[in-house]
Amino acid sequence: MKVYHSSTVRIVKPDTGHSRKYLDFGPGFYLTTIKEQAVKYAERFIRRGYSAWLNIYEMKEDLSAWKVLRFDNYDGQWLDYVANCRKGNIDPEHDIIIGGIANDRVFRTIDLYFSGEITKDEALNRLIFEKPNMQICLCSEEAIKDCLTYIDSLKL
Repeated sequence: MKVYHSSTVRIVKPDTGHSRKYLDFGPGFYLTTIKEQAVKYAERFIRRGYSAWLNIYEMKEDLSAWKVLRFDNYDGQWLDYVANCRKGNIDPEHDIIIGGIANDRVFRTIDLYFSGEITKDEALNRLIFEKPNMQICLCSEEAIKDCLTYIDSLKL
């Protein structure tokens, strides 16, 4: 399957070393299957005066050799997992994590929840109306090497 990663640079050899620690699913190499989502994310770089690149890869569809954690909805499990990762409590049990991204609207709800301004139930009630988008986090160098093949990079 074709997957995309937005960056300020071409990334021919992806790795986890350049990842920030406090992301939705912790450190890793993040991708999406939704090209429009990746392009929209890259536009943030352009607005800040940076170059923007859409890096394109082929990802294996058979992930049975890996420990995969999948979130199909914005639910309590997803919220707890993202909250833990954003606090720096990283789960070393999984090689690949797939689920919705905390986009701007979702992040506002999560931020209110993290700050204690709304309850978990209130946050989940807000999130139920959000259509999950897609992010894939490859958490290990081994998963990146085995699952991804570089195709191309397009300067936006």
